[in-house]
Amino acid sequence: MFIGILGGSFNPIHNGHLHIANAVYRMLGLDRVLFMPTGDPPHKPASSLAPAHHRLAMVRLATEPYKAFAVDDRETRSPMVSYSVDTITHLKGEYPSGTKLGFIIGLDAFLDLPSWKQAPHLLKICHFIVCSRPGVTFTQLQSVSLLPPISLASLQNLDQRVEIRLEVPLSSGNSMTLLSVPPCEVSASRIREHIALKRPIGAWLPPAVESYIIQHLLYQ
Repeated sequence: MFIGILGGSFNPIHNGHLHIANAVYRMLGLDRVLFMPTGDPPHKPASSLAPAHHRLAMVRLATEPYKAFAVDDRETRSPMVSYSVDTITHLKGEYPSGTKLGFIIGLDAFLDLPSWKQAPHLLKICHFIVCSRPGVTFTQLQSVSLLPPISLASLQNLDQRVEIRLEVPLSSGNSMTLLSVPPCEVSASRIREHIALKRPIGAWLPPAVESYIIQHLLYQ
């Protein structure tokens, strides 16, 4: 089994999240993509977040039409701050031996990896799937101290979409996958701004999620 883990605040979940999950699912032949909404992420102020139960409900609505997508609510149920290394460790203990866990993450977020809790250990126990994001380039990975040297030409090929996939072996014996995913310019912050200004958001969200936001008066 090869299971992709897509975590995030999903504040709210939008078509961009689904686009990335679908792209990784197809490109890597995953068996499942597990969406994992955060409860109280340490890197975002709580005041900007909708309550966890609302964000979880929207993720369930957005992923329901996809047979290969599932939702894990452990972080929304936890009263403590959840860190990726702890969550992945728990997941590895729950799945059968030999199950491969792929941490799906945007390139912009991955560039901050050295500041994460036990980042070297996380690279050792989990296969990272790093996806392209607007505004950042794969060549910036050369500045991430935790990674081995990566060919500049190969990274440039990803940025230019000459190549769409690069496997990078790591010193731990594990590896990571770099994917150049077709862009989908949607952001949760922009959606929240448009809701507050009473502007249309339907093009960026699954209809069920838009209806839920309206019904529960979120992001007003």
